Amino acid sequence: MKETDILIIGAGPCGLFTVFEAGLLKLKCHLLDSLPQPGGQLSEIYPKKPIYDIPGYPTVLAQELVDNLMEQIAPFKPEFTLGERAETIEKLEDGRFKVTSSRGSEIVAPVIAIAGGLGSFEPRKPPISNIANFEDKGVEYIIKEPEFYRNKRVVIAGGGDSALDWTIFLADVASEVTLVHRRQGFRGALDSVEKVMDLHKEGKIKLLTDSQVTGLNGNGHLEEVVIRHKTEGMMNKPTDHFVPLFGLSPKLGPIADWGLNVTKNAIEVDTFDYSTNVPGIYAIGDINTYPGKLKLILCGFHEGTMMVQSAFKYIYPDKKLSFKYTTVTGVSGFSE
Repeated sequence: MKETDILIIGAGPCGLFTVFEAGLLKLKCHLLDSLPQPGGQLSEIYPKKPIYDIPGYPTVLAQELVDNLMEQIAPFKPEFTLGERAETIEKLEDGRFKVTSSRGSEIVAPVIAIAGGLGSFEPRKPPISNIANFEDKGVEYIIKEPEFYRNKRVVIAGGGDSALDWTIFLADVASEVTLVHRRQGFRGALDSVEKVMDLHKEGKIKLLTDSQVTGLNGNGHLEEVVIRHKTEGMMNKPTDHFVPLFGLSPKLGPIADWGLNVTKNAIEVDTFDYSTNVPGIYAIGDINTYPGKLKLILCGFHEGTMMVQSAFKYIYPDKKLSFKYTTVTGVSGFSE
């Protein structure tokens, strides 16, 4: 069981920046996220997408922003529990909360900051009738450990950045990589598209456009996929793994059962400090709602900043908090 000052549910950009603001107040943070790496949507869905509304950056790539945030919070030594979803919450006798994850991890904290973006992510699954039979038996929706595919035959489906990026990466890992996309054009970064095309021309990967995986066959484990081509009809392709990368569908998940006021899959907050109706629980970023809400990263940064000020007073009601400019005093520029 882990103990911390603030449990941040969601390791996207708003959750990461909150670690920095909390660190200025000498508050420890632990981040819990269902995705296997920090960064939220920025890392999982569009790592190479340019972002234009971050102050001081005329443009910054999504993953670059995540990397910079990770470097910024490193001095405060946050702890992470990744690849696990927040499931249940319990109020302890001492007033703190205990959150248990989908894999049984327990984190205890007096304050919870829900920074889950649009919620917990669930993979968008292709409409294949028996796909559930092969989940974790040759079908994976998220690539967590590339070495898992070493010297294996892999079929990837999708046309976005994740499908392109993993096709490029696994070309040097797997024994065979096939990218299947239902159209000829791709939605991903042009540079990635060019790399995929070059790998195809060089014979390092196989590319099937105007195609869809419509069936799966195997005995206890995936053995082949059934592919329907627009003009050539049906074909059976032997493979060890099928990875459909069609993006992630956001859902509020088990947090919806935590007794919080929720409107249209978003958590209601007080804009004074972004607190919820449950004392000690706050919500920041895209997961909250209030009159005039703008779903922008920079707005989430502001919400996290205001939230930690209130969190400090909630944790230490008898201590005086004196705000000082970090440009004058550095990262230790807060005194009690």
